[in-house]
Amino acid sequence: MYKFNFIYELKGLLRNGWIQLLSLLLFALFFFAFYNGHEKVDKRKSDILAAHQEVQESDLEMLILLDSIERGMEVSASPWTIPSKPMAVGNYHPRVAAMDPSNLAYISTGQSDLFTHYVKPKTSGDDLALNFTEITNPVQQLFGSFDPAFVIIFLLPLIIIAFTYNVLSSERESGTLRLLASQPISLASWVLQKMVIRLFWIIVMIGVILTIVFYINGNDGSIGSLLPVLGVTAGYILFWFALAFVVNLWVGSSAKNAIALIGLWLLFVLLIPSTLNQMGSTLYPMPSRTLMINQLRNAKAEATKKQDEILDNFLRDHPEYAINDPNQGRSFYHRYMASQQLVREELQPVIQKFEGQLQNQQQWISQLKWVSPAIIVQQELNALAGTSTRDYENYRKQVTAFAETWRQHLLPFLYNNQPFSSEDYKNLPAFEYVSLESNSTTKSILVLVVIALGLVALGFAKGMGYQSSKNIITP
Repeated sequence: MYKFNFIYELKGLLRNGWIQLLSLLLFALFFFAFYNGHEKVDKRKSDILAAHQEVQESDLEMLILLDSIERGMEVSASPWTIPSKPMAVGNYHPRVAAMDPSNLAYISTGQSDLFTHYVKPKTSGDDLALNFTEITNPVQQLFGSFDPAFVIIFLLPLIIIAFTYNVLSSERESGTLRLLASQPISLASWVLQKMVIRLFWIIVMIGVILTIVFYINGNDGSIGSLLPVLGVTAGYILFWFALAFVVNLWVGSSAKNAIALIGLWLLFVLLIPSTLNQMGSTLYPMPSRTLMINQLRNAKAEATKKQDEILDNFLRDHPEYAINDPNQGRSFYHRYMASQQLVREELQPVIQKFEGQLQNQQQWISQLKWVSPAIIVQQELNALAGTSTRDYENYRKQVTAFAETWRQHLLPFLYNNQPFSSEDYKNLPAFEYVSLESNSTTKSILVLVVIALGLVALGFAKGMGYQSSKNIITP
């Protein structure tokens, strides 16, 4: 019976042009989404490359000046920018702290259109004042990015709905369902077989299309890197087919089925994610960044008034810097860097509160993401692409740690009144971003499969009701 259903369903799909139209539509959508995603990644790579090239040019000028100074020659440069002074190196020749894109960054834009991908921490800079956000077009933020994640999460369910909303109702409305009464098969099993056939074609088409588009766009890495994305996508497709299976058995006419499925699409894709996000922001509001900056300025002002006292206390805490030399001069930067250290310590509770609220919001979404498959897929694709909120928070923490490393590397030169030389240039610290690993892909796929199986069981419960009442002709 299954063999005949398969042949009949395949002939019907080919005759009405569904497979051909669906293949062209999916290919066009994914091709443009992949192309758009690669454009954003290429722009990100070019910005980071330009920043590194700028640093290389700056370092070349610095080495030329250092060589001239070490040869006893006069240099034509402003006194505060001469690289033999450690603070000039720290402020005018900073390193690039870049967040390089992952191999799957083109899959999901995620938070990458909101945050910057490279920062140049300076010795006299403030960690709170480091700008990790970009000025972006608000219209673009309103409509989002047309990337593969957008096609998978938002558009693919609509295509599945158009492909499955009338699997049972069209047979009933055309009168062919009467023939089913003479066949030794239950109504639910018959509908499930038709759904499985369509599910098979959708998954095969998407697998082939993604493979073709992957090679057309000249991706880095092997096709195997797409397997987690294909797994998550297949689980998401399975959920929507299972939902269509339930609606076909529980609702009735084609019009009612279409309205019910569109309503469920609005619920799972738009309403639940936006509601959870708003509730997270309400329950765990983020501290005002403006207030944090004001506290930073006030702490700076207070520290400036007593810089000499702060410097004395700093040298007592760091005896390695307190050289017993009556001729040793203490400049502006000696007092400034000591006061900055005190300011950072005083503002640590404010920073911890900010990070704690952000972590609470992320935990809130993570705990409740299982109520909507769209949230599961979005977070999983963001994690695979390395563009999630968690990834950018990890990047921010690494940059903050590197900024402290950069300061601590140059402070001994400052407080020991030791000039910076070309030999010291070789030992300057460099930033290396360590990305997070996504280890929840298998769990997410299993959850989607379990939800789909639960929906199938719900559909069979309704099918048993049909069989018990022998009401398969009319709703």
